[in-house]
Amino acid sequence: MEDPDDFSGLGLPNKVAARDARVARARELHTLEVMNDNTTTLQSIPKRSWGIAAVTGAGAFMAMLDSTVANLAIESIREDFSSSLSTVQWVATGYLCALAVSLPASAWLGVRYGYGRLWASSLAVFGLASIFCAIAPGPITLIVARLIQGLAGGLMVPAGQAVIGSTIEKRQLGRIFGTLGLVIALGPAIGPAVGGFLLDVTSWRWLFWINVPIGLIALIAARGLVPRGVGDSNRVMDFKGFALLSIGLPLLLFGAFEIGLSGNSQTVIVALIFGAALVTLFVFTALQSKNPLINLRLLQRATFSTATATTGLTGANMYGGLLLIPIYLQLVAGMEPLSTGLWLLVMGLGSALVLPVAGSLTDRFGPGVVSLAGTVLLLFSVIPFVLPQVPSSTVLTVSFVARGVGMALAQMPAMTAAYTAVSGEEMGDATTLVNIVQRMGGAIGAVGLVVIVQHAGGSTSMTAHNIGFTSLAAISALTIITAGLMHRQSKLNPVHDV
Repeated sequence: MEDPDDFSGLGLPNKVAARDARVARARELHTLEVMNDNTTTLQSIPKRSWGIAAVTGAGAFMAMLDSTVANLAIESIREDFSSSLSTVQWVATGYLCALAVSLPASAWLGVRYGYGRLWASSLAVFGLASIFCAIAPGPITLIVARLIQGLAGGLMVPAGQAVIGSTIEKRQLGRIFGTLGLVIALGPAIGPAVGGFLLDVTSWRWLFWINVPIGLIALIAARGLVPRGVGDSNRVMDFKGFALLSIGLPLLLFGAFEIGLSGNSQTVIVALIFGAALVTLFVFTALQSKNPLINLRLLQRATFSTATATTGLTGANMYGGLLLIPIYLQLVAGMEPLSTGLWLLVMGLGSALVLPVAGSLTDRFGPGVVSLAGTVLLLFSVIPFVLPQVPSSTVLTVSFVARGVGMALAQMPAMTAAYTAVSGEEMGDATTLVNIVQRMGGAIGAVGLVVIVQHAGGSTSMTAHNIGFTSLAAISALTIITAGLMHRQSKLNPVHDV
């Protein structure tokens, strides 16, 4: 007798596949109905669940912190090694591209060997790579160590999310991910300050040494706490899909990263086009494969697809805004880099302080309404930058606080909704999909806004920036639509005729 909860079989007859789809729909809607019952009293979260979140969150914090502080040290590294900027720049670029290479394999590795084992192994490799970065005798050795760091980070983050999603009750995920998001958000918020302090008083090498005690403590604390997971030796590796996505996704991210630095060069355009073609080809082959690298059929579930789309659009909002706002403040508003950094800190702290509250609201009222409120704030925060004059300090404060709060309310609840729409066995595919869509959304948002501003008059033109922020407002409006659809799905009655 077939298991009615098994959604992994992609080659089933139509009747069986339809039956399985109805079962998945019933489970998804029933879970969201329970989550959105605002009369439900929030249950306390066991200490063990908080411990699992804290330990796995330490790895995510390391990965986020490393991607932030390393950028500050590029010039110091170049001078120390007497190297060229074009070579040393790969310390940052290579890390981001390596993240995208290993990310597609995280779902298969998690199912094959267990999410907990994958997380612990990738954390250990990340820590060892940090040591090699700290003792690197030259730029090539440092770049290779950073590539290894990126490969480990691309596995560690989704594996940690899968551990949380598969071991903690879904009604508690909002608070867990909200608090975890606070810790992760502190990475880019305090990263520049920590990095600047270390560069002033010691050496850039301590930017990597700092990872070692954090990783070691997390590994020790994980023993007996983080479940290793159950491996499935029958999970077949889709090598064709992995080749397409592990090449296509880094090319897209590389193109997005370089276009912000060097503009529309021929190499960047080729990378973007080739990367987009490979990712598109992966989608077609994955939908036709009986054993795909990532189960894209999860996107056929309305709640999961709208929640994932919302995370992708909030990624475009975040990375597009983080690229556009500093340029606007410095080249149009005439601010110094220090003032620009302080305004960005206001936005980051707004997100960090609201994330735990967003988690509690998500568990009590459901992710749909919370995410919808956040997307409305995102749109509101852009309006002052569409106007033809530079906003006052008061308006900037309100806008940046609203943007930080809106990002916290929009993104984390949407991620929670996506993970509550799948079973524990599907969590690896879900976390991988959400992370990929979020990164691609950020890349597309950054590329799109840079191209728009350049073609509208350049980075020093007020009119060009007004058009750029109008485009950012359009992205925010699309995010409102997807969050609204997600909210609507969470309000539908569950299907019982399965």
